[in-house]
Amino acid sequence: MTAPATHKLNKEKMLQIYRTMVMIRTFESKEASIYRQGLQPGFVHLYLGEEAIATGVCAALRQDDFITSTHRGHGHLIARGGDVKRMMAELFGRETGYCRGKGGSLHIADFDLGMLGANGIVGGGIPIATGAGLSAKKRHTDQVTACFFGDGATNQGTFHEAINMASTWKLPVVYVCENNGYAIGTHIDRSTAQPNQYKRVDTAYNMKSSQHDGMDIDTVMEAAKLAIDYVRNEQKPYFIEFMTYRLRGHVNLF
Repeated sequence: MTAPATHKLNKEKMLQIYRTMVMIRTFESKEASIYRQGLQPGFVHLYLGEEAIATGVCAALRQDDFITSTHRGHGHLIARGGDVKRMMAELFGRETGYCRGKGGSLHIADFDLGMLGANGIVGGGIPIATGAGLSAKKRHTDQVTACFFGDGATNQGTFHEAINMASTWKLPVVYVCENNGYAIGTHIDRSTAQPNQYKRVDTAYNMKSSQHDGMDIDTVMEAAKLAIDYVRNEQKPYFIEFMTYRLRGHVNLF
């Protein structure tokens, strides 16, 4: 897939995309500062550096579509249009937060935006997204679910079970692998026999798949649009792997 010419998008749309990426970076940078001071309970996993993926994919979705997220989910919710004040309140454990302060960073959700939740379990959102795809198929809608997860999740049993089910039942899900190469801290070459995840899916599960530069917003937007259009029109799943790099450690914020 080739990146689109920027002139195909109007100025307002481009500014909106830029603002979203800046908002994710600003929110996460502020969150890192707050967390380092010990002012918040629980764990926080940052999305710094991967902003283009969430922004580009969510920009290609419709308002009635769905997404599922990960333990690193702030960027996904912001890209979906989440309220950053309610997000920050949730991270501080306040009742005015998205989950009344009971979910924290790892379980933030907004069903009104089709954001079916972040998940503290690695790969936990994958079967949820597959279920959402099955729901859309049963209800005869053309809704699409975008399922975000990291490369570490591709060695979980839930990943393989859900991917196989989606391909067999032809479910309208875009599986978005954010491959930062390290999962927690072990390089993918040392943990996975085939480090290119899209090849694993294409070969084992007969699912249309592709790999792209996740650090380039134009490339992400074009790849996401083509994948989402394919899923919506063909009513079949698609696996898209974005090669990216987060700027902070797994939970090490320094």
